[in-house]
Amino acid sequence: MNNIQVNFSIKDLENLTGIKAHTIRIWEKRYNLLSPNRTETNIRNYSLTSLQKLLNISYLNNNGLKVSKIANLKDEEIPIKVREIASRAKVEDHAINALKMAMINFDQVLFYSTYNNLLENKTFSEIFYTVFLPLLNEIGLLWQTNTITPAHEHFLSVHIKQKILLNIERLQSLEPKPKSKTFVLFLPENEIHDIGLLFINYQLRSKGYHTIFLGESVPMNSLVGLLEFFDDITFVSYFTVYPEVENIQNYINKFNELLLKNRSSDLMILGSKLASVDLSNLPEKVKTYNSIEGLVKHL
Repeated sequence: MNNIQVNFSIKDLENLTGIKAHTIRIWEKRYNLLSPNRTETNIRNYSLTSLQKLLNISYLNNNGLKVSKIANLKDEEIPIKVREIASRAKVEDHAINALKMAMINFDQVLFYSTYNNLLENKTFSEIFYTVFLPLLNEIGLLWQTNTITPAHEHFLSVHIKQKILLNIERLQSLEPKPKSKTFVLFLPENEIHDIGLLFINYQLRSKGYHTIFLGESVPMNSLVGLLEFFDDITFVSYFTVYPEVENIQNYINKFNELLLKNRSSDLMILGSKLASVDLSNLPEKVKTYNSIEGLVKHL
């Protein structure tokens, strides 16, 4: 494990643990649970050890232990108690906290050991839905609030992508269904957030569908050539950052005219950008979904 030293503000701790800053201050004063350093202007400053402890306290508290009882535990007893509860209870929250620490520390060993422990009782799809997706949603908020850096986000994203790609590789010997439709998975130009799209590719392949994964930042015009090779195409895309809100409707309308109209093709879209779109005004062959799970169940 590396020895990167990271200091956190009380707001950082609130963002990372979900415990309000006011509550953290009360726990410090009443139970002496944390011992922050202070700047010359008396501003609290917390160590990585304090973050780890607070994540563990949060986990124990969420699993029914009163803070007053947690406060009576020695520091070395707290992680033991966490492991004890995690071994017989819902493990997702514990795993998410462990993966957060792996990200903060750029700790690959902790990432892999946490993932391998999850595999003992869960399928890869279950891990993605119950651990990776909630974690990625949290990470997005942490990045937006400057609690973590882009390097932290990339570290986590790359390792999750590796797991998806590994599981896709294991499906290579699975033949597509006879007369199966073709799914073409792509992201619009300038869109680079492809984890969700990769997982959809895995789910489609596992169900025996023929897929063509084109990945990030694909110009719309370059998709036209696919129509010469396949009669029945379902395009799948994810709008996370692009197209920009004011351009989404025009993008969809142009896509419909260029690739869907008078053809047997259609388009499935997911992503946070859809929250800004009037879904009642979409072309007939364009379908939107609130979640990956919802899209997969529709197939």
